[in-house]
Amino acid sequence: MIVRPETPSDFEAIDELLTSAFGQADESQLVRLIRASDNYVPDLTLVAEENGQVVGHIMFSYITLKNDEEFRVLSLAPMAVTPDRQKSGIGAALVEAGLERADDRREPLVNLVGHPTYYPRFGFEPAGRYGIEPPSADFPDDAFMVQRLSQYSERHRGRVVYPPAFGMT
Repeated sequence: MIVRPETPSDFEAIDELLTSAFGQADESQLVRLIRASDNYVPDLTLVAEENGQVVGHIMFSYITLKNDEEFRVLSLAPMAVTPDRQKSGIGAALVEAGLERADDRREPLVNLVGHPTYYPRFGFEPAGRYGIEPPSADFPDDAFMVQRLSQYSERHRGRVVYPPAFGMT
């Protein structure tokens, strides 16, 4: 398996993968909207490839963390593995590669809304522990998580504001 940044030639396969993995096209639309925005981080949008086939995809893009200051921080969303290859380590490889690349870029943290029994194995913790609040009270505390990277500091706190692509404005 190879983990690498996505390329435009992967876009159709990624759309199909996301639709198959989630059973709907919402995540494909999210990825397309993020790609068209200034929140897109091409070198942090990765695919897992096996035998020339895209079998997994992960996207890290910018969101805003707002308090007295505003910070551009990363959000992990979405992450998917083709249904017939789930539970085979592809998702873990994507998360680990993305976090390593994000840390290499000197990003302070990664935020996500995700499964509370899956993401803690990668160091994600409830965001509220670090003064990072969701955009609204509708977010479950145990699913709204953060992974602090080496450039994290205590000033990285406040309310998360998702860009329009996420449909939460």
